[in-house]
Amino acid sequence: MTYQEKKSIVSVITAILIFVSYCLYMYPQYPGGGVESSEVFRYWGSFVLFLTLFSIVAHIIISIIFNIVFRMTTNEKEPTFADELDKLIDLKANRNSFFVFVIGFLFAMGSLVFYQPSQVMFIILITSGFISDVTGSVTKLYHYRRGV
Repeated sequence: MTYQEKKSIVSVITAILIFVSYCLYMYPQYPGGGVESSEVFRYWGSFVLFLTLFSIVAHIIISIIFNIVFRMTTNEKEPTFADELDKLIDLKANRNSFFVFVIGFLFAMGSLVFYQPSQVMFIILITSGFISDVTGSVTKLYHYRRGV
């Protein structure tokens, strides 16, 4: 298994663990007020903001740990260059990831058009962000395994 395949697998597992653990942490903090109260909007705003920050920091830390463990176990360094195949796979993964997020964004805006509560919009946006992250990593893994 190549470095890129291992990194993609770690990225998928990391994204799932980060999202699930953060949601389990934030779920009990949901305010019990009305559906459209300012506390609910404050909750969802902080949820998105801190999930973004938490996710970025956790991905960086796990990437560093992955590189250290990879180097210790294989005595190889991380590849320092990306050839055309790596760039093409990254482009395809980004395309698929952005496509999933845009579809989720459109569904979130559609939920407002059909008079759904604003929390439905936030849940759809957060879920589509998570699914787009996983989609990008799975796409990379697929193309490194099967080819372009």
